[in-house]
Amino acid sequence: MTRIISGKAGSITLEVPAAGTRPTSDRVRESLFSALESADVIRDASVLDLFAGSGALGLEAASRGASRVELVERSAPAAAIARRNAGKVVRALRGSCTVDVHAATVATFLRRVAASGATGTFDVVFIDPPYDLADDDLGEALELLVPLLHADATVVIERASRSAEPTLPEGLELLRQKTYGDTTLWWVAPRAPQQAE
Repeated sequence: MTRIISGKAGSITLEVPAAGTRPTSDRVRESLFSALESADVIRDASVLDLFAGSGALGLEAASRGASRVELVERSAPAAAIARRNAGKVVRALRGSCTVDVHAATVATFLRRVAASGATGTFDVVFIDPPYDLADDDLGEALELLVPLLHADATVVIERASRSAEPTLPEGLELLRQKTYGDTTLWWVAPRAPQQAE
């Protein structure tokens, strides 16, 4: 069973797709969100949850004070479950956060946002792809994401501990990593522009 751990929608249970997704454990989510809240980056944030599955990460952020959450999931059945979960959470939040679910591939969604002219849109991004996602596909998603990030955005990539360190595009830098059993979180941020000499 997956549930919202804390916040205004705390304890609400979430549906999980029967196959094809790998929900983040409660232990990892609790540690992740404790760190995000201590850094005060969730409140009023614009949050993007890529490879969203049930939407648990983005919806946890909504429960804890994010103002807008975008869930992106290419599997139509999983996206339908994320929509149902989002409906339950949004009702509990009584309009304090908007949540949109996009049934699209990550690359398609990011290209669509970029084509709309949006830049610096997202404050917090969760990237929790299937463990078998090719490194090149993750690299493409990160490349497309860079111009859409707010200058002080926080990006958290979740991968199997046996996976190689993500290859970051020029616009991102690794802040730290933390391993929880077979899961590793990589904390990434936009790289500050180089000052001219």
